[in-house]
Amino acid sequence: MRVPRALFPLLSLALLLGLWEIAALWGGGRVLPTPGAVALALAREAESGALAHHLGVTLLRVLAAFVLALSVGVALGVPMGRSPLCDRLFGPWLVFFLNLPALVVIVLAYVWFGLTEAAAVGAVAVNKIPNTIVLVRAGARTIDEGLIEMARVYRMSRLDRLRHVLLPHLAPTIAAAARSGLALIWKIVLVVELLGRGDGVGFQINLLFQTFDVAGILAYSVAFVAVILLLEYGVLQPIERRCSRWRRSHAEA
Repeated sequence: MRVPRALFPLLSLALLLGLWEIAALWGGGRVLPTPGAVALALAREAESGALAHHLGVTLLRVLAAFVLALSVGVALGVPMGRSPLCDRLFGPWLVFFLNLPALVVIVLAYVWFGLTEAAAVGAVAVNKIPNTIVLVRAGARTIDEGLIEMARVYRMSRLDRLRHVLLPHLAPTIAAAARSGLALIWKIVLVVELLGRGDGVGFQINLLFQTFDVAGILAYSVAFVAVILLLEYGVLQPIERRCSRWRRSHAEA
């Protein structure tokens, strides 16, 4: 009997829950609560309104840092990929920021700018921008020089070259940077909230850690991962597929 492909995610989830249940029963409910206990904690937090508040605040910070990091990363990555002089000049800067620990950036942002929302979002964005630059720079380097030369021959404006040549070529690279960026940014946001914010999932997890409420910690973790998965499969992947179709249509044209 052939199993439909659509059932595999459900089977995978069922297997994960089964292994989780066995591990919880074997290790003890206090160290690793069962899925049922986590579900009860999730329902309790949702009923009180705390879950929606903290999830919403964290999600806004994630989206703000995501947009900022992606915009700056693309704006800097394209010239570094197209200009050898620009790449040689700012390449060492890129290596420095790639290897600068995220915790150092967060602490310095809070020390220099205070425990503000702008400092929190800016620290997260600074941690992600170098990774975006690396991906976009690599994509810009691989563009077909024949297309660039053709655009010059037909005297296309800079805006037309950007719209009809550069962006269609970079669309898959930007989509990959967006997907990897979202996975990295939300993890850093939790650290930012733990260290210096008065709300958000990271702040709430810190409070639950102080009372050793493992069920509550897992409840917030599962809820936020579920939101990120919805963004991944409901927003980012459809956008990526649309960008791929847009690129093919421009290539055929």
